[in-house]
Amino acid sequence: MKRMAVAAVAVLTGALATTASPVAVAAPQPSADLLAAMQRDLGLDAGQAAERLRLESAATALQRVAEGFAGESYGGAWFDASLGKLVVGVTDAAKTERLRQLGAEPRTVAHKASDLDAAKERLDASQAPAEVTGWFVDTRANAVTITVKRGQADAAKPLVEKAGGVAKVVETDEAPQLFKDIRGGDAYYINSAGRCSVGFAVEGGFVTAGHCGTSGDSVTGADRTALGSFQSSSFPGNDYGWVKANSSWTPTPTVNHYGGSDVVVSGSTEAAVGASICRSGSTTGWHCGEVQAKSQTVNYQEGSVSGLTRTDVCAEPGDSGGSWVSGTQAQGVTSGGSGDCTSGGTTYFQPVNEILSAYGLTLVTG
Repeated sequence: MKRMAVAAVAVLTGALATTASPVAVAAPQPSADLLAAMQRDLGLDAGQAAERLRLESAATALQRVAEGFAGESYGGAWFDASLGKLVVGVTDAAKTERLRQLGAEPRTVAHKASDLDAAKERLDASQAPAEVTGWFVDTRANAVTITVKRGQADAAKPLVEKAGGVAKVVETDEAPQLFKDIRGGDAYYINSAGRCSVGFAVEGGFVTAGHCGTSGDSVTGADRTALGSFQSSSFPGNDYGWVKANSSWTPTPTVNHYGGSDVVVSGSTEAAVGASICRSGSTTGWHCGEVQAKSQTVNYQEGSVSGLTRTDVCAEPGDSGGSWVSGTQAQGVTSGGSGDCTSGGTTYFQPVNEILSAYGLTLVTG
């Protein structure tokens, strides 16, 4: 890459016409982690990654100066990695030579950046057809690019007209969607009706109480968007199940502390009787107590469940399936109990290691 020298950012626009010698920008000091990530994802070696960062830093400084010099004729700018410098679009060809002297690579373009921004603002105020996946100011193309599902270009015609002659339509296979986190203790809904709580994220989804749903039941998240479905569950006898999540949701090693920082789960080592333990659930939030006994059989009205751990922690309906942790170690998912979080109570949980073993699942840890 060519070495780039640029005018100092502090130079005023009015002085640009008389500034002949650009001033070099000091190289940034990148972290080792950043350089490693650039090498991995951009196919660079360590020296190339550091040099690119230096050139990008210089380009960032130059962009502010170039925009001020171009004024109303400014057509946008972008860093060109192959050139190692900033490319600046300008509608006034008379300004290209001065931009080159400043260290930029000038391009004469048809549309001002202000016109492109105004066109996008008009689109932002519009109702988009379902076939249109988005739009953005495409600086390199000097246009407002409207992306549509493949084969549906005609759906963008009203938006093209509203953009006022600066738009182009690009067909895409992309289907944008939100990426949401699976977090222990958060609410989820079964068949859009009953509510339970997430236990712990596993690779591909999360574990929870078996009485919350059966195989095939649909699950939506706390925001009521589709999350996935129950793959399997066991109740009575046991009280565990697991939900396979769709691609919109990302399993994380966190548990909702409800008012404090999320707990990051680091493993699933079983705590001893008498150890402190805390629970997270979507009805009553975060509560703590002690482990009182293990391998208890509980005779619920719906049937008996064996192998549960007994605690003196309170819980209420809707907390079912939620997370139990001791320190940063995952312990289990809420099954049931008695009492409430006003007067206190006894609550039982299904140990998480049994669930992981039963389904061959991998706990997500941090």
